[in-house]
Amino acid sequence: MVRYILFRIVNSIPLLLGITLITFFVIRLAPGNPTFYEGAFNPKVKPEALKKLERLYGLDKPLYQQYLTWLRRISKLDFGRSFVDGKPVMEKIKERLPITLLINVLSLTLILIFAIPIGIISAVKRNSVLDKGLTVLVFIGFSMPGYWLALLLMILLGIKLRLLPISGLESLNVGNLSGLALFMDRVKHLILPVFISAFGGLAGFSRYMRQSMLEVLHQDYITTARAKGLPERTVIMKHAFRNALMPIITLLGLSVPGLIGGSVIFETIFAIPGMGQLFYEAAMARDYPTIMGILTIGAVLTLLGNLLADITYALIDPRIRYTKE
Repeated sequence: MVRYILFRIVNSIPLLLGITLITFFVIRLAPGNPTFYEGAFNPKVKPEALKKLERLYGLDKPLYQQYLTWLRRISKLDFGRSFVDGKPVMEKIKERLPITLLINVLSLTLILIFAIPIGIISAVKRNSVLDKGLTVLVFIGFSMPGYWLALLLMILLGIKLRLLPISGLESLNVGNLSGLALFMDRVKHLILPVFISAFGGLAGFSRYMRQSMLEVLHQDYITTARAKGLPERTVIMKHAFRNALMPIITLLGLSVPGLIGGSVIFETIFAIPGMGQLFYEAAMARDYPTIMGILTIGAVLTLLGNLLADITYALIDPRIRYTKE
């Protein structure tokens, strides 16, 4: 297993370089650049000043030279400075990362708490009224746009009923709060964003769990376990559940980048200063260092998520053995 992990890490290096190379050139295909926007919104800026900015940012050099310069810097874990405010990109990411991590971890936890039981119940009670009812609910989750649901809940719970705040992470009087009052204020601000973030994912995870459980329940070893007279609960939870988790592990591995990337939609709607909002602002301003920093972290997490999923496969199913080949 250790040799396999080392082999995968080494093989991930050229893959990561390929991802950053393609990303670096693709984001330059978008019209405009940082100096264009600074000149477009300020008519007093002279062309000579814009050219100086291009030289300062290194944008006057050929793309391959810009990429090599960025690559040398990134080898030292330095993402450079933002074109927007001159702050180090890593510092800006550290400012936004905690809240995005918190919201997405809470959302993923909520998804797993509800999606796995829903999937198991739907599979065990296949074609029953309960199964059909749960299917309708999850398909509503599939089809309902998150931003639309967010606006509805903001109007109902925030404006009409005044039960929950509809923006930000804290109230205006947060300076006067402490202890339990401060904690409850933060909880109230997180309820709507976490729910909206989890609602769509709940449908997908529960459907995967249901289908996987149905396939496992038709296996010969499940029939044998039932023939031995084992209680149905033991058959489901001890023999079927463990093997049915494989697709969920794959989804969890693919969800790792989302923990950092955040969601542009709900962070914008709820005015949450997270990673999703940072990426959107950087893209609009053509802030190349910030864009590349976020995308590079996302690429690393994607590769790491796939590796963790493979390792978890072997821990759950002893029949799986990984070798260097």
